[in-house]
Amino acid sequence: MPPTPLILIGAPVDSGKRRRGCMMGPDAYRTAGLAEALTGLGHEVTDRGNLSPGALPEARPPREVLHAYAETIAWTGTLAQAAKEAAQAGTPVFLGGDHSLSLGTVAGMAAHAQARGRPLFVLWLDAHTDYHTPMTTGSGNLHGTPLAYVTGLPGFEDFPPLEAPVPAENVCLIGLRSVDPEERAAIEGTEMEAVDMREIDEHGIGKPLRRFLDRVEAADGILHVSLDVDFLDPAIAPAVGTTVPGGATFREAHLVMEMLHDSGRVCSLDLVELNPFLDERGKTASVMVDMTASLFGRRVFDRPTRSHG
Repeated sequence: MPPTPLILIGAPVDSGKRRRGCMMGPDAYRTAGLAEALTGLGHEVTDRGNLSPGALPEARPPREVLHAYAETIAWTGTLAQAAKEAAQAGTPVFLGGDHSLSLGTVAGMAAHAQARGRPLFVLWLDAHTDYHTPMTTGSGNLHGTPLAYVTGLPGFEDFPPLEAPVPAENVCLIGLRSVDPEERAAIEGTEMEAVDMREIDEHGIGKPLRRFLDRVEAADGILHVSLDVDFLDPAIAPAVGTTVPGGATFREAHLVMEMLHDSGRVCSLDLVELNPFLDERGKTASVMVDMTASLFGRRVFDRPTRSHG
């Protein structure tokens, strides 16, 4: 992958769940030196600052349990438009923000891919499937709904209409270890590839990722990567409100990032669910910066030594 114009876009979305703090994520990435790390790899980096949601729609939640319904709809429209615009100039990197931001980023990148006449593929690095709809979520937290929205499931009638739904077979989820029975049944009824941590323990993380990347290559597709902090084991990345033990190790995660870099197919990236309020002296933000640097060309042996003391 040659040096690529990278466009940093702050998405301080905090509407997707009730526990506050993800709005501080974009500035935590900046403080942890994300732009400097990417510039040091030879990339041209532009930081467009933080977005704000558009005007709130007059949308009444179809269920009382739904949290910040209108605000999340507003963010979705804003981020979809931002993704479409940024993708014409380079590779957008969205600094979240909770995972509901991907309702907009993936929708926008799918519209961009369709305009280019190429298929969009989505790699979901997460402990959860995020395949609920507003009508099925038990918690009412809309950060658990983006994959359902972008693949065209019903229940999102108040959200911006999708210009280009992502075919389910173009989605791969890796790192799963906390899945509701209803979501599991729904996923099993699709052609999505869902890789849980048991499969990774038995066969390694590289094999399923290589299988997916080969499909992206064969289709001449472009790839959106959505990286949730809880993909990583909480021992190395504690700053997330949805910690689930048994996540990817530091080395497994770096292998994923290095393979993505080698593929040359990544067109956009979400960094989501970082809650600096829960971090330990910036540890998680630094790890996520390391992961991003690996995706854009740094090898693990080139990683600088950092002290968190």
